Amino acid sequence: MMVRKDRVMENGRITKTRSLIDKGVIIPFPAEVSIGDDVNPGMIAPGVVIHPGCRISGKTTSIQAGTVLGVQGPVTLTDCQTGRDVELGGGFFSRSVFLDRSAVAADAHVRDACILEEEAGAAHSVKLGHSVLLPFVNLGSHIDFCDCLMAGGTDARNHSEVGSSFVHFNLTPNRDRAAPSLLGDVPRGVMQGERPIFLGGQGGLVGPAVIEYGTVTSAGTIVRGDITEGGKMVFDDHPRPALRNFRPGIYWEITRRVRNNLLFIANLVALRAWYVFVRSEFFGSGAGEQALLRGALEKLDMSLDERIGRLGEMAGNMPESIREYQALMGKAARRTLVAQERELFEKWGRMSGMLRSLKSCTGDEQDRDAFLSRLASGTEDGRDYIETVGGLDAETRRSGIRWLQGVVDMVVDSVYATIPSFR
Repeated sequence: MMVRKDRVMENGRITKTRSLIDKGVIIPFPAEVSIGDDVNPGMIAPGVVIHPGCRISGKTTSIQAGTVLGVQGPVTLTDCQTGRDVELGGGFFSRSVFLDRSAVAADAHVRDACILEEEAGAAHSVKLGHSVLLPFVNLGSHIDFCDCLMAGGTDARNHSEVGSSFVHFNLTPNRDRAAPSLLGDVPRGVMQGERPIFLGGQGGLVGPAVIEYGTVTSAGTIVRGDITEGGKMVFDDHPRPALRNFRPGIYWEITRRVRNNLLFIANLVALRAWYVFVRSEFFGSGAGEQALLRGALEKLDMSLDERIGRLGEMAGNMPESIREYQALMGKAARRTLVAQERELFEKWGRMSGMLRSLKSCTGDEQDRDAFLSRLASGTEDGRDYIETVGGLDAETRRSGIRWLQGVVDMVVDSVYATIPSFR
């Protein structure tokens, strides 16, 4: 008697679902849940709730206790890692990490190298890609927030927030995506002691941008530059649209663009060092918790590769930019701009190699060890990460900021040494 292959596969999936139920995973309607053949059932903890319509796949998928999937609609989850008490209401989630008590509502699209740290979250219809939300950061509804790192705030009541219908513009008219935006920073942000950033609804941010802590933008405001002084309210006075000639391929300015890309990359390196030396101490030794730590480090490496690759694409556009610019401007062409674009193109190979070698940079060893010593002496075993970092004294925080800022400076200064015309 011939047995159909699809029937065997289906029976295998039913068996896997039943084994999950037997060990304490809550699946109210097993026939309406799909668990992929590549999923390790041992990485789905008892106490997880999986509602109807959910599809779970990926050999690196790991789901810890208390996580609820699909309470607002079907969830597709592929190669993601979740901490405890995470809620993914509905949507598509791929190759991303969700730490304890983070939450995303229905109709989400979260893909590739996202990290939502403790109590970070988003309302419905949010798109994220290569984005990092540090603790407590929250996004409203109908938001496109790809290629961003956002920090700020001290707790779940005092946190950075993005209003509904906000867009981060990460694609330039020259079709490159070297446009990540840094809202806050890593050295101060991980210490959970900075003023929140608030970006008003129905607004936008044109990347690559740097936004300082304490910034508030009014509803409907589109920010088209950096805000480097905190504690400011930014208003959009709705100027009349201006018309100007557009010549595809020309980069009229690259100093700020390169600087902001390097700052973003350097902050990712600092966050990676923080995970290696600090956060790793707060993950338990269990398989699920270690999978969560590995997942976070993997996502940081993915984001670093993405950002280096996107900056490289822009560097590769420089010969065309120079050619079009000189043809248009003739003798009026700015020599400094041409020299910078030529240098970026010619030195990119060296810059790229340097950036990749600096991905594992951990900064000054003495600064790092001084902070780790203070951290260890002021904490008790088994304490919660948020509680521990939030309770650090002022001097310990300054010590940690000094170490991580040193990581950022080391990365940026090392790369700038190869392109002196940008200094």
